[in-house]
Amino acid sequence: MVSPTDQRTDDALRVLRRVFGYDAFRGFQHEVVEHVVAGGDALVLMPTGGGKSLCYQIPALVRDGVAVVVSPLIALMQDQVDALTAVGVRAGFLNSTQDLAERRRVEAAFLAGELDLLYLAPEALATRATLALLERGRIGLFAIDEAHCVSQWGHDFRPDYLNLSMLHERWPGVPRIALTATATQATRAEIATRLKLTDARHFVASFDRPNIQYRIVPKREPRKQLLALLRDEHPGDAGIVYCLSRASVEKTAEFLVANGIAALPYHAGLDAATRAANQQRFLREDGLVMVATIAFGMGIDKPDVRFVAHLDLPKSVEGYYQETGRAGRDGLPSTAWLAYGLQDVVQQRKMIETSEGDLAHRRNLAAHLDAMLALCETVRCRRAQLLEYFGEGGTPNCGNCDTCLEPPESWDGTVAAQKLLSTVYRLDRERNQRFGAGHCVDILLGKRTDKIDQHGHDSLSTFGIGTDLREAEWRGVVRQLLAEGLLAVEGDYGTLALTEASAEVLGRRRTVTMRREPERPASGRSGKPRGAATVVADLAPAAVPVFERLRAWRAATAKEQGVPAYVIFHDATLRQIATEAPTSLAELSRISGVGDNKLAKYGEGILGVLAES
Repeated sequence: MVSPTDQRTDDALRVLRRVFGYDAFRGFQHEVVEHVVAGGDALVLMPTGGGKSLCYQIPALVRDGVAVVVSPLIALMQDQVDALTAVGVRAGFLNSTQDLAERRRVEAAFLAGELDLLYLAPEALATRATLALLERGRIGLFAIDEAHCVSQWGHDFRPDYLNLSMLHERWPGVPRIALTATATQATRAEIATRLKLTDARHFVASFDRPNIQYRIVPKREPRKQLLALLRDEHPGDAGIVYCLSRASVEKTAEFLVANGIAALPYHAGLDAATRAANQQRFLREDGLVMVATIAFGMGIDKPDVRFVAHLDLPKSVEGYYQETGRAGRDGLPSTAWLAYGLQDVVQQRKMIETSEGDLAHRRNLAAHLDAMLALCETVRCRRAQLLEYFGEGGTPNCGNCDTCLEPPESWDGTVAAQKLLSTVYRLDRERNQRFGAGHCVDILLGKRTDKIDQHGHDSLSTFGIGTDLREAEWRGVVRQLLAEGLLAVEGDYGTLALTEASAEVLGRRRTVTMRREPERPASGRSGKPRGAATVVADLAPAAVPVFERLRAWRAATAKEQGVPAYVIFHDATLRQIATEAPTSLAELSRISGVGDNKLAKYGEGILGVLAES
């Protein structure tokens, strides 16, 4: 006699193979699926590209009733539903983009049990009409995607997520699964408390994304550095460039277009139609670069994003990890690149000082920034430090980040720090004046500027005592002192001020170790090109033209159907087809990612492409 557990396992594996075309689960997917299918609540932390969606999609197809998926991404619901429909799953969504007739059609399908999954925005669950609809249907489970949006300390906080605790109260017998790609132990506890998942089983995967190469370079001329990166390493690749301000987004997009890079802007200042159109183009066309504020990207399921570049410092490690995680969802080599400089530190410190909220809120923001600065300034393996932040200690050096590939030197910067701090001290105490970093560096270098002459600062005892370092090196000293809290930024003009900790350095009670950047080309290039060439790099020579023909077929098919290319097949599936060259539908069915529905829909077309060779 087959036990209920064994039966559920068999059912889940059959669905995985028949619908999604995979022979086995990855990592602890199987445990999660089995737990939720059995009616248990779960909190799942899994990196982007790790297969979170299957953790609720498989139970949705095994359990009776409809799975209600709470997603904050109205603009992407159509693509999510298209991807499921392509594999034969009955999925629908309800949101504000639909007309009344479409809403009624989806509602009727839900009530008739003709849907497997129904996607809703969290705002919808605050309406009586939606709650009344759900009460009339049969719900198999609730999936809360992007669950970190419930964290009020987080970078993607959504107030409507706070209302989702009522799901347990109104439907106590329906299992819930909350999923996120990033959360520290504190954020995880907050998610469990706010969603009333305190009794849920936690599944926490490694946060490591070994295919992503993390690189942080000194900011000089960031747009030119970015252009060099794209031309040298990612020609023709899809990627995302993050900027802090709307103006910077617009200027960077214009700069890239003027230099022959296909780029689009995305920020909250654009009208909704333009944002939606740009997002759809990015998802559906190959080789586009999206230049955006952090308003863009959450839930983007585009697997072939080959790089994520930051032209401004992220506010937290969580934000940085979430944003860089949008690269390389297909597991192929990708780049996370950040240009970082003194002005980033000054700007972020000023933003915290002037932010709304109480002292505790500002301290929390400062703690997040301090962790991000520590990642930027580390001489250790960046991946090891990143994973340690998320509670994965003891990770060996990765060999695939800039500090592993080109180890930076550390040097005793105590004397340099004392010189800089002494200059700030003398300006403040002797002259009752405060100035920014540039003026302090000019004093140390002994420059005769109009400002120095005007204020008589050539008479300061520190004037000209810093000629042992170049201007760029002094700016690095200022940046690292700010990062360590040994200097502060005050006022609207970003003037420098001492902190309590400054006295320890001036009093020779504390040494200061600093990072010296290795000499690099403008792009901060490390290693081989990681662009489109890496997708075919390890294919046999005979398989490369076959792979390219398959990609061309996929592009034409996607355009004809009005869906993103990855909805048809991922690159990984096309690579395996090109390598194994199946000659029948039976052989094609054994390729990973080819489920029954896609085999019936695209099988003959693929065999036709293969027959051309």
